[in-house]
Amino acid sequence: MRSKEYKNNEQYPKKWVGCSIEADYFGDDRKMSKAERKMAMAKDRSKYKKTDQKKESNQPQKELIENENLEKGRVLSIASQGIVVESQGKTLNCTLRGVLKKDKTQSKNLVVVGDYVLFTRSGEGEGLIAQVETRRTVLSRAENLSRRKEQLIAANIDQVLITVSVVSPELKAPLIDRYIIATLKGGMDPIIVVNKIDLLTAPDQDAAIQENDREIYEELLVAYQAAGIRVISVSVETGEGIDLLKEVMKDKSSVFSGQSGVGKSSLINAVTGQNLRIGAMVGKTNKGSHTTTMAHLIPLEFGGWCIDTPGIKSFGVWDLDKEEIENYFPEIFSCGNACRFPDCSHLHEVGCVVKDAVEQGKISWLRYQSYQMLRQSAAEDHHRR
Repeated sequence: MRSKEYKNNEQYPKKWVGCSIEADYFGDDRKMSKAERKMAMAKDRSKYKKTDQKKESNQPQKELIENENLEKGRVLSIASQGIVVESQGKTLNCTLRGVLKKDKTQSKNLVVVGDYVLFTRSGEGEGLIAQVETRRTVLSRAENLSRRKEQLIAANIDQVLITVSVVSPELKAPLIDRYIIATLKGGMDPIIVVNKIDLLTAPDQDAAIQENDREIYEELLVAYQAAGIRVISVSVETGEGIDLLKEVMKDKSSVFSGQSGVGKSSLINAVTGQNLRIGAMVGKTNKGSHTTTMAHLIPLEFGGWCIDTPGIKSFGVWDLDKEEIENYFPEIFSCGNACRFPDCSHLHEVGCVVKDAVEQGKISWLRYQSYQMLRQSAAEDHHRR
């Protein structure tokens, strides 16, 4: 009777057999477990050769395109129905070429509002995007759920209009500073637009609360102007500051970004004469409801473009190292040069001149509080995880 081993050898490809020394030397690949094979593949670094890698960044990878009749356009909006592209005064509904969908970067989205693209026409009012041009500037944040991806918000923008309100919702300096850092990292100019200033003098408001809001507002003006950040105060209700805002936006590409309910859509309606949908305040939370569900590029009659973006509740700065945070607070950076410790974090060290300056009122408590929160959260919340 044939042995069990012999039967198995008939069912499977024959095992190489030699002397015991050779068997020990060469081993038996068939006996290697699935886990061992996976481990061996993981250790194989040949697939990571530099010549085979694509650089991971928010810049799209360029493919070689030859002998094609390509047209250039700019992305106005992106929806489930397609990508709306403007070219020579007309709009087309476009989709991405298949090879672009395989583009591997750390960006959550491959195309963003404001992108310049090259496309071919695939039908009446339709196109196929073949290439995304290199971005001059980009506003992005850490993808809200996993923080492992960069979520692009807008591209090729000159300035970010960081929109806040004096109340409903209240001013939040830490959120403002996150936007400022993301704006500077992306190569754009930050401008703070404080909306709803009419509420500071409204007769139907509680006097004590109104006084507290006014104090925070005035401290914000002093703190950010001292830091070299321009602040524009406006009111859609009274029209105050709207003409100045138009002047700042003229012949520029601007993006309105900020918390839900601060009045971004109302401001754009006031500036452009359009009729974007405006949401009401949510009574229980005193926060705004989302009315803009996707970003879209709007041409301005007096020259330039603007983008309205969906409101957010939190904003994580992408790829921010805690050691570089101080560079975005010039008043803290300048004062910190006199610290007795060269690596002083300005958080807990005894004898820190920055902490002393805050206590003496030389550095704004609002800005220092933002610095503290960013330092404490950068490593765990806003690094790639």
